[in-house]
Amino acid sequence: MPHDALFDVSGETVVVTGAAGQLGLQYCRALLQRAARVVALDLKPSAGIAALQREFSDRFLFVEGDVTRRESLDGALATIGARFGAPTVLINNAAIDSPPDAPVAENGPFEDYPDASWDKVMDVNVKGVYLCCKVFGAAMAKAGKGSIINIASIYGVVSPDQSLYEYRRKRGESFYKPVAYSVSKSAILNLTRYLAVYWAKQNVRVNTLTIAGVFANQEQPFLEAYCGRIPIGRMAEGGDYHGAVIFLASPASAYMTGSNLVVDGGWTAI
Repeated sequence: MPHDALFDVSGETVVVTGAAGQLGLQYCRALLQRAARVVALDLKPSAGIAALQREFSDRFLFVEGDVTRRESLDGALATIGARFGAPTVLINNAAIDSPPDAPVAENGPFEDYPDASWDKVMDVNVKGVYLCCKVFGAAMAKAGKGSIINIASIYGVVSPDQSLYEYRRKRGESFYKPVAYSVSKSAILNLTRYLAVYWAKQNVRVNTLTIAGVFANQEQPFLEAYCGRIPIGRMAEGGDYHGAVIFLASPASAYMTGSNLVVDGGWTAI
């Protein structure tokens, strides 16, 4: 791949939260392939993490960490500093949602949504991002350089399209996309704007990357409904977001902060 200084991330130390998941692994690999130093932060490693450790042992570090606990993140920062120095890029990717096979109450009507589920999603998706910004972002501000990329969702910009799940209701299930994920991702948009202004003078840029659904062998009726709704006509593959991540992590986006970069196959254009 030809070297382009505009999109060069070879001098960056990138922290990726939720790194053991589908997209987290994708982001890690894309950055490692472009000579960045990458720190994968998650509750526990996965087979994908082990593969990256074997392939990029000199520039890759897995750190066990809980984004909802300040002391865990402080410990992670110390570990990172000892190996690579201060982080220069943070990708706040860690997030949870009620999966399609969650208990009925979690995916039922809004009126019956469990308060405990709301608290759990908000703890990871909002407090987790807040704490990671507080710990890693503060280190960047102290060093006078950094880029924070907060991963949001189309469902933080527009309401979920509940008609996508009509096929489940037709077969007798009471299924609705839950409320907490949408609210949590919407919160990220204004946390981004707040920090972008707050840290502008310290040369720390903060932007949101809003993404659409990613193919993960979903049920065929869902795929047909989803792909029929999205202008490009398919769900995203993991690699579809690499360009946006590299752009936001690199000098190519040096004058961009407080923005929301939407990469969604046209979903929110309708």
